[in-house]
This record gives sequence, structure tokens and C-alpha cells, in this order.
Amino acid sequence: MVAPNPLSEQDLAEARTELSAGKPLTVWFTSAAVGVPANGSAKVISIDDVAEGDFIQVRPAGTRDTMFCSPNELTRTRPTRKRVQQPAEQAPKRIVPPQSTPQPSAHPLESAPRPSVQPESTPQLSAHPPEKSPDRARSVGGRSAARPAEVTITLNATIDGEWTVEVTIGKKRTVRPTSVQPADVAKAARSLPSAVAEAIESSLEAARQRQLERVERLRAELEVAQRALHELTS
Repeated sequence: MVAPNPLSEQDLAEARTELSAGKPLTVWFTSAAVGVPANGSAKVISIDDVAEGDFIQVRPAGTRDTMFCSPNELTRTRPTRKRVQQPAEQAPKRIVPPQSTPQPSAHPLESAPRPSVQPESTPQLSAHPPEKSPDRARSVGGRSAARPAEVTITLNATIDGEWTVEVTIGKKRTVRPTSVQPADVAKAARSLPSAVAEAIESSLEAARQRQLERVERLRAELEVAQRALHELTS
């Protein structure tokens, strides 16, 4: 799906110029954005030199978290805001007509007290709609806020024992692979389920064994080099 008015090559060039000049740059999410509401605003943090995939880092308004987006998910065109105050302005107008009903009700009051109940109940019924409108607004706001995205934290280990971690929220990778010390990984593994802790510990043990073997090889090479140097200097 192609979003309307996505960031063009010219927009990206202008954005890079403004970022290099230290100017704040505001963009808005299109309907193609995933995990964030459309038409929401965000500040551009950085733009990668390689324009592939999600290479634009932004910070959505109202949060300190950052996420990476593609040009199709952002626009520099400010969305039009729909006025939602019309129902609230029309609600008081419905209450005005019942004010004229108590005037003819003065005649039934002289003959019998029963009709006096009707004018009192009429304004009460007409006064309920304005009270319901905030509740509806709250329910709508609650629905929009109750959309938590799934958070995925991935640990990767190389053969040499180097560890990296990356974080994905929904379908967006918010933290790119970042180096982590093996000691920190071992500390975190102690609080995880036993099966996960055993897998991490076995990987750490294998990395330690490889490093010990490497130390032994280097030590042997050092001894050979020292003997050769001694023979040359004697």
C-alpha cells in the first residue's frame, strides 16, 4: 500500500541538510506506519547514508523511545485535524426547547399535582446526552491507547564469544545489534529459566575454551620466537 505524500528524494535531501544544520525536523506518520497511530507527529533523529529499508530514525511525540521507519511511512505534509466539537455544541441546543414546556405546565398545576411530574422528568432526560459524551470520548481514547505492541529482544553470539543484542517493537527494529559484555550476559542468564540459562552458559563455556586454546597457541608461538631471538643475539 502506497501512503499519500510519502517522503520523496527531495524531502530526504532537505531533511539531511536541516539535520546537519541542527534544525529540528518534524514529520507525521502515514497510514502505512505499523505500531503507531496514523497522523501522529515525530522528530527526526538521524537518516542513514544507505537508503535501504528502515533507515530513518524518529522519536514519536510524547515518548523518549526511538524507532526506524521507511520513507513510505512518513510525510512532511501536516495532516488536517477534524473538528470534533460540533456534537458538543449541538448538545446544549437540545436542552433549550424543554425550557418552554414548563410555561403551559403552570395550568395543570392549578388543577392537579400529577402533571407537575412531567416537566421535571423532561429536563432530566434531555440533560443525559451531554454527560455521556465524555464517557464516549474516554472509551475511544482507551481503545486507541490499549494497543501494546509485542517487544522482541534477541541475543546473538559469534563463534569467538562476541555477544550482541537487538530490540524489535512490533515490526519495527528500535535497537540495532549492540555489543554486550559476556559477563553481563552470564549475569542476566541466572534470572532466566533453567533451559535458557543452560544454553547461554554452554555457549559461554565453549567461547572460554576456545580462548584458552588460543592463549596456549600464542604462548607456544611466543616461546618459539623468544628462542629464535636468543639464538640470534647470542
